[in-house]
Amino acid sequence: MSSPLNHLPNTQKETWRRTVLLTVQSIGVVYGRLSTAPLYVFGSMRRKDIDSDERLKEIFSFIFWTLTIVPLLKYAVIVLRADDNGEGGTFSLYSLLCRHAKVGLLPSDESSDEIMHYETGSTSPSKKNSRARRAIKNNKISHYMMLLLALFGSCMMIGDGVLTPALSVLSASKGLQLSLAKISERSATSECGGLEKDLKKYVPVPTACFILVCLFSVQRYGTHKIGIIFAPVVMVWLFLISGVGLYNIVLWDHRILYAISPKYMYNFMKHSNIKSWKLLGNLVLCIAGSEAMFTDLGHFSKKSIKIAFVCLVYPALVLSYAGQAAFISKHLIPHDDEVVCSTHNAEYFHLRESVPNHTGRSEVFRHFFVVLSLFAAAVGSQATITATFSIINQCQALGCFPRVKVVHTSNIIHGQVYIPDVNWIMMILSIACTIGFHEILPLGNATGFAIISGMLVTTCLMSLVILLYWERSWLLTASFLVFFGSVEIMYLSSSLLNFYKGAWCLVILLVFCMTIMLSWHYGTRKKYEFDLENKVPVNWLTDLSPGLGISRVPGIGFIYTEVVTGIPAFFSHFITNVPAFHQVLIFVSFKLLPVPHISPSRRYLIGRVGPKEYKIYRCIVRYGYCDQVRDTDDFEDHIILSIGEFISREEEDVESLTSPERRMVVVGNQTMNENTIVSVPRGSDSETLSPPVDPSGSSCTPINQKKVRFILPPKSPTMRVSVRMELQELVDARESGTAYFLGQSHLSVQKRASFIKKFLVTTYVLLDKNCRQPPVALNIPRAALLEVGMVYTI
Repeated sequence: MSSPLNHLPNTQKETWRRTVLLTVQSIGVVYGRLSTAPLYVFGSMRRKDIDSDERLKEIFSFIFWTLTIVPLLKYAVIVLRADDNGEGGTFSLYSLLCRHAKVGLLPSDESSDEIMHYETGSTSPSKKNSRARRAIKNNKISHYMMLLLALFGSCMMIGDGVLTPALSVLSASKGLQLSLAKISERSATSECGGLEKDLKKYVPVPTACFILVCLFSVQRYGTHKIGIIFAPVVMVWLFLISGVGLYNIVLWDHRILYAISPKYMYNFMKHSNIKSWKLLGNLVLCIAGSEAMFTDLGHFSKKSIKIAFVCLVYPALVLSYAGQAAFISKHLIPHDDEVVCSTHNAEYFHLRESVPNHTGRSEVFRHFFVVLSLFAAAVGSQATITATFSIINQCQALGCFPRVKVVHTSNIIHGQVYIPDVNWIMMILSIACTIGFHEILPLGNATGFAIISGMLVTTCLMSLVILLYWERSWLLTASFLVFFGSVEIMYLSSSLLNFYKGAWCLVILLVFCMTIMLSWHYGTRKKYEFDLENKVPVNWLTDLSPGLGISRVPGIGFIYTEVVTGIPAFFSHFITNVPAFHQVLIFVSFKLLPVPHISPSRRYLIGRVGPKEYKIYRCIVRYGYCDQVRDTDDFEDHIILSIGEFISREEEDVESLTSPERRMVVVGNQTMNENTIVSVPRGSDSETLSPPVDPSGSSCTPINQKKVRFILPPKSPTMRVSVRMELQELVDARESGTAYFLGQSHLSVQKRASFIKKFLVTTYVLLDKNCRQPPVALNIPRAALLEVGMVYTI
């Protein structure tokens, strides 16, 4: 995900106004989840688990140092530096490793390295072939492990996107229940206990479900519209909880600040048992949302994210947790010769209780706090939902998720996407978790497990980036891995102790998502390998002649294929049964590069297939995992313009090869209007500059009416005659009509295959039949589409 501001040239200095703007925006998008964590950190712990003032200080010490070590030191100081051309997240780290350590398992062939070597507009420096890089490159098992790590981290993010809305909204709804209970106590003196039970039964869960339905329903409007209110809500929320925290520290127990000493953590670990160790699984919720600092990096800049966290978010959270601890110390923990002055006997603590009440019986301030917490919880959930959409979009682009409809909700910020099918599935699962658990504790356990697992994956991949991409020493790499990994493994072990108390649902979701991703990746890879093994050489097509019964028909034929050399098997199958092909053939291949974006001026690689008189071209369309180039209506026009530019430049390219597969040329500038074809809207006066010419002398009627047509400039003295003739033939072929060839492959598995292979192939076939059509076919007229079926047995 990237903001237009991130696409400014690297040489442009970031102004302070731009930094301030991005800082304010990041507070609402990046830190919504982290800022609402005080709603459920202490609220996910039973009051009986905090049985002494010493235990309370130990808990606060863990919260303080966890906030300092993970979001501040790990993410703000170190991980944010490992961006991939301004993009962040698990797959950005994996793409860095694919590009610089050659560990990618995504579909590719022997020409991928050559494609990567053509300029992409990236300024990534070349890396020396170190011993570590050679060892990992030659170890195929490590490649699979890295891919599994990336997929595992993505599944944890998806699980987090399901659980976080349920946890945040339910926590805020509990505050609404407490407010209604207070009102009922003053309005009715009898049957108060029964009324309180009814409120607990009928208020939190239905309210949370209603808010969840509203939250997921507005996703189609996009982050750029519903995010307008995010920053003000989160900023007011942060100022409020920090003010309440400071008030409680001064009024109740300022000595709680002494608990930031690490000795309290040491005492906790020294005298801990299984019961106390489980509390760490709840404490990890205090860093819920820290991963968004890196995942949502493409929206903002590193400086803005750091400034927002250091100057506002971090101090506000520390004051809030310290204030809660000071309030709990005075009101909920019995001291010698003191009476606990708790006004509520609930099993769990809620942040609302620590809010000061000096407005009389109306409790206006507390009611305002409850309403604001509901808005803040929705904002925090929004950030996680948006991050889930981005993760799934990246997985789909990298061939690890079935084809789903991706809607770009902003024409400016390309990374803001909305996936309708995933949105409604997430809503159903989130509501099911809310109704099924209906308590904060199990939802907190499952969410904590997802959070710490995703962070551990980031630590592992980041350590490899330090070693292989930054080329730091083994000692520094090991220090990073051991220091941050030990902290996260400690919390992970605590979360596993709570496995039977809610975390098990995350494992079910993990198995489901991993099965889908691995099956899709396996089936996609096997199909691609089959295409590579069964492609035919270029000479097979160029050697065909009219004497053998092969005829050329007017028009342009677009052949969409995954292979970038040779002739795809499905097209040779078509020619064998229907001995004819078009006057102009264009083999189009889409190649994903492990970078976020490819500049339009560097997107197309054009070359010839066979001699010039055959008029057969190959177009390789390169795109990054955050680019969308197939769903546009003018995609075909860009290819034709690029081929016209290639024809005009070919005479000047002295490095062209004479082999059947000529050297590819990067085109896409489209600035040579005097020497190449140009596009004009149909019906405009400029159409008369160069009317279409039919070689047979008859008038040509276009089969498919297009929005634009192509013409040659009437006066171009520098254009060669041969170039003008070839360009005119290209224009005439376009006017004669266009046909599109797609290979429709079907996988089947051998009877003697293993159960795992049968299961993966069966799952892939089921997904392939029920997922979205290939994006390239969305805007193709059905009358001009030819699908050639092939059966692949693996």
